[in-house]
Amino acid sequence: MLKTLEKCCKSRVLCDQHRLVHVIIPRFSEPCIPNKNACSFSSDSYIGAPNPNSVPSLVKLGDDSSKNPNPIPSCNFGEVNEFDNKGESETDTEAEDGVDEDDFKVLDLFSRRTDPKRKSEAFVEERDESKHPLVKETCRLIGLSHIWTPKLESELKRLLRSLNPQQLTAVIRCQSDERVAVNFFYWADRQWRYRHPPEVYYTMLEVLSRTKLCQSSRRILRLMIRRRIPRSPELFGFLMVSYSRAGKLRSAMRVLNLMQKDGCAPDLSICNTAIHVLVMANRLEKALKFLDRMQRVEIVPNVITYNCLIKGFCDVYRVEDALEMIREMSFKGCPPDKVSYYTVISFLCKEKRVGEVRELLEKMEKDANLFRDQVTYNTLIHVLSKHGHADEALEFLTEAEKEGFRVDKVGYSAVVHSYCRNGRMDEAKDIVNEMFSKGCDPDVVTYGAVVNGYCRIGKIDQARKLMNHMYKNGCKPNSVTYTALLNGLCKFGSSVEARDMLNKSEEEWWTPNAITYSVVMHGLRREGKLTEACDLAMQMISSGFYPTPVEINLLIQGLCREKKAGEAKKFMEDCQSKGCVINVVNFTTIIHGFCKEGDLESALSLLDDMYLSNRHPDVVTYTVMVDALGRKGRLEEATALIKKMLQRGFLPSPVTYRTVIHRYCEKGAVDELLKLLEKMLIKQEFRTAYNQVIEKLCAFGKLDEAYKVLGKVLRTASRIDAETCCILMESYLRKDIPLQSYKVACRMFQRNLLPDIKLCQKVSEKLVFEGLQDEAGRLMTKFIERGHLLPQHQ
Repeated sequence: MLKTLEKCCKSRVLCDQHRLVHVIIPRFSEPCIPNKNACSFSSDSYIGAPNPNSVPSLVKLGDDSSKNPNPIPSCNFGEVNEFDNKGESETDTEAEDGVDEDDFKVLDLFSRRTDPKRKSEAFVEERDESKHPLVKETCRLIGLSHIWTPKLESELKRLLRSLNPQQLTAVIRCQSDERVAVNFFYWADRQWRYRHPPEVYYTMLEVLSRTKLCQSSRRILRLMIRRRIPRSPELFGFLMVSYSRAGKLRSAMRVLNLMQKDGCAPDLSICNTAIHVLVMANRLEKALKFLDRMQRVEIVPNVITYNCLIKGFCDVYRVEDALEMIREMSFKGCPPDKVSYYTVISFLCKEKRVGEVRELLEKMEKDANLFRDQVTYNTLIHVLSKHGHADEALEFLTEAEKEGFRVDKVGYSAVVHSYCRNGRMDEAKDIVNEMFSKGCDPDVVTYGAVVNGYCRIGKIDQARKLMNHMYKNGCKPNSVTYTALLNGLCKFGSSVEARDMLNKSEEEWWTPNAITYSVVMHGLRREGKLTEACDLAMQMISSGFYPTPVEINLLIQGLCREKKAGEAKKFMEDCQSKGCVINVVNFTTIIHGFCKEGDLESALSLLDDMYLSNRHPDVVTYTVMVDALGRKGRLEEATALIKKMLQRGFLPSPVTYRTVIHRYCEKGAVDELLKLLEKMLIKQEFRTAYNQVIEKLCAFGKLDEAYKVLGKVLRTASRIDAETCCILMESYLRKDIPLQSYKVACRMFQRNLLPDIKLCQKVSEKLVFEGLQDEAGRLMTKFIERGHLLPQHQ
């Protein structure tokens, strides 16, 4: 048996005898360790999340691993495929739009005798290890994963064994992309005779709780369970928060079931997390029921629990219930803290109920013995300023100073910004002068708010004077200040001056950013200076900033509007060659520009270029081309393009249907249109397709073709169908063919549709005028048979 185990370890296959040894021999209770020489060092050997079949430590005992006898080892790490999770519980695939209250009953399943203190050891970093040379070098090698070589692999393995647990957790925390951290975690776990310390699992789950990578969090927690690493309710809380961020509310609540199966009793922290998750998902009533359930199992809520619910009440505009909960907290042995009151105060400021703020502050002091302090005044000043209540914020600022609290320049800047945003520049200027008198010199943020305020109301000269005043006071304007000034210039038609000032940025010792370039670029575009705007975009790229696809598309649209689709195409190609992101919308805009100019060959050529550059056209692209081909009468090519669109899996939109119907009816190709509509309707239902066909044919005067399609409309016999039939009847009347209108009305009566009675009277008069008294009489008799009085008899 031991020989079989040794052979199994070398081949990295977990056989049935090996599983038996896992059960019988305690010293082999750990999963099989892969062969040291089994790893491949090719740069493309590992892409995506780790495959459970290739990581023996992730294989459950009793699983049939023979289904994949030769797993491919993975040493490199790239992007995590978050949704490649075949081993997950079936609950992850269920609908996530609700919460089953049965999930709350899991709290009752825990034995009250279970020791609720079964927690993992608290792992706290004693010092910051992020600047340690080993940590920096490890992070550098991880960043070179796109050029992976055996030498780098060997170096990273050596460093891995030199890191202590605190340094290893620092490496994980230093990764800007959490998916890279996950891949590093699994790569390290696969190394020869290495196993992560518990601190790493704890840190990994904490990092993932700030992301939507819920499946990765679940895998790591399940790995801890299999390896019998101590687990605390806090770790399950990390998984719950990650599920919540991913929008999987039901799965988040079913983490409690996972805890129950693991034998980990819930504590107050996991219950608070559950209530927070429910409140963030706008399930306040469920959160209240969960509170009742946790109290039944003798888990006493604390102030954090109630603060979550108070925020939930404010989010659904139930401020009275929030205040009632604050009043009840003291009677339940859990007096409210200042956060409880701050939450309601923020809601009142947001709803412009500022008059009630002082009343609530008095209740806070009288009922809860919570007196105003520095934090209280700072909170009031910033919340009121944020929601546009500058006068009230200034009152509290003055009151704070009278009470002996010092308001710093951040508080003053908040009030100044609020005044400037409302265009009240005189008040903002007075506050700045007051800051000087009190020895609280304004900083660049305060000046920037005033400069922006002057630019918003068109006082550019005042903004310039203020910037000169900044230099005199030793406060150098930054890129934000200059961007505000340039935005004001562009807003009031001086974009050329803004461009010249931007070009002199090096002389004036300031560095423009991406927003600065975008402001000037779109100012030139709005003034019709498209060539200058495109040149500035190229200058922006050469400076290391890349315009977004939306910004590029605005310039392309401007060029195409001036019938310069060729220049737009060249501009897009230049941007693409310099590394800018180009999407399908940019291609579609240029194709539309070529079509408006009548240059269909260039449009079709660009459509082919989309496939070559891996930018596959979407339904809008196809619709634009079909419309252009139909306008030129090239219906065969349009039909082929629609069929190609359907074969590629794109569903026709209502605009696609209207475009096809309009162009084919315009050219009189009704038979081809009906065949094409049948294929389109199989892929995507469009209720009024045939109604629009009849209405378009009537608009183009092709009434005989419209009458042939009438049978397809009368299949459903709805109100919309009745309106379409009436349109056809009116068209026949305008051409003095009342008999055909009479036939349409008769077919409507056969389908229990009632035509417009006034319209039928006109038809009857026309029939009498042409000597068809019998048809006229029968038409009006049908109304009487159905219990409708004629207008002259009412």
